[in-house]
Amino acid sequence: MTELLALEKITAGYGDSVVLEDVSLSMDEGDSLALLGRNGVGKTTLLVTLMGLTRLHGGAIRWRGDSLARVATHRRAQAGLGWVPQERYMFPSLTVEEHLTVVARPGPWNLKRIYELFPRLEERRANMGNQLSGGEQQMLAIARALMTNPQLLLLDEPMEGLAPIIVQELVRVIRRLISEEGLAVIVVEQHARLALSMTKHAIVLDRGRIVHQGSSTSLLDDRATLDRLVAVA
Repeated sequence: MTELLALEKITAGYGDSVVLEDVSLSMDEGDSLALLGRNGVGKTTLLVTLMGLTRLHGGAIRWRGDSLARVATHRRAQAGLGWVPQERYMFPSLTVEEHLTVVARPGPWNLKRIYELFPRLEERRANMGNQLSGGEQQMLAIARALMTNPQLLLLDEPMEGLAPIIVQELVRVIRRLISEEGLAVIVVEQHARLALSMTKHAIVLDRGRIVHQGSSTSLLDDRATLDRLVAVA
């Protein structure tokens, strides 16, 4: 497999404040990673560091072998990083369909395929972004990222605050993206067992450092270790 992303001894944070220390990982094309840990350990910071929104104090980030250190956020998106932030960022002045078409880039994902993946969005295509339920907004946030035709999808707490039936729908979608579409995905998720059930590999952060790295299946099967690392009840 071709290496897609590599982090080498990354130290990063906000201004002079350091959040991530000595973080190294790599992903191949089509790989999937569960990024786990308690609240405040640096999971979201790792995603926004990939998007160029933190201060990089040290280390290297490579995308398909090229450095991302000095690449602007919009250029990273154009290069193939798709980000679904926890806040979702719906635009009240845009319809569902406008949210999708305004960011569209050439590739396999288009309106027809998005509406097949999320039939509810087609039903709501004329609604404004702020007229959607929380679950529908999350669907739209994921769909909008897909319309940029990314090679790596970054999902920050995609299940947070959603009804169980919506969670089931999103899990189905994420599993399809990984197993059928071959899209590389990083999932930050408080529901650790759910994230592990969808991914191939897992990393656990604590105080900005990697304290566990291995297969998702192995960690899912090792309840004692999982409970100790992420305080799963």
